[in-house]
Amino acid sequence: MVPNLKHRPSDLATLSALETRALLACARNLRASPTATTERALRGKNLCLLSATQNHPGAALLIRAATGLGAHVACVPPSLSASSSVDEVQHTARLLGRLYDGVACAGIPSELVRRIAADANVPVFDGIAAPDHPIIRLADQLGDNNSAQDNERLMIQALLLCALS
Repeated sequence: MVPNLKHRPSDLATLSALETRALLACARNLRASPTATTERALRGKNLCLLSATQNHPGAALLIRAATGLGAHVACVPPSLSASSSVDEVQHTARLLGRLYDGVACAGIPSELVRRIAADANVPVFDGIAAPDHPIIRLADQLGDNNSAQDNERLMIQALLLCALS
């Protein structure tokens, strides 16, 4: 069973045991699936990587994970800051929600990510490819059959499938 994470808060630190098991199972299924199947899983989906730089740690991993499932990733530099007005954040979040199926934020303050998530009306992820993110820490539970980076990619892909499909 794949959990529906479309309406989860941007903070995934509170995944239930059931959601955790389901994400791990989804990642294991991705590892076992033929490439042709997984390459089309998110075809037609558009993901925004909201980051000041593509060189942010984890940006390449996130891009590889999303494009590996067929999603298109647009790298967008943020025009918002922690001091942005409520109206400016709402307007930008709503625009992102109309343009993209999901928004991944990297190197953006968590409070600002929460403000964006409140108005975007699409899944908004806070640093899902960062080394200290709960999703990345789950990669250790996938076993030693793959490299650590492959396991991290599989966990991100599992999350994207649960949130965007």
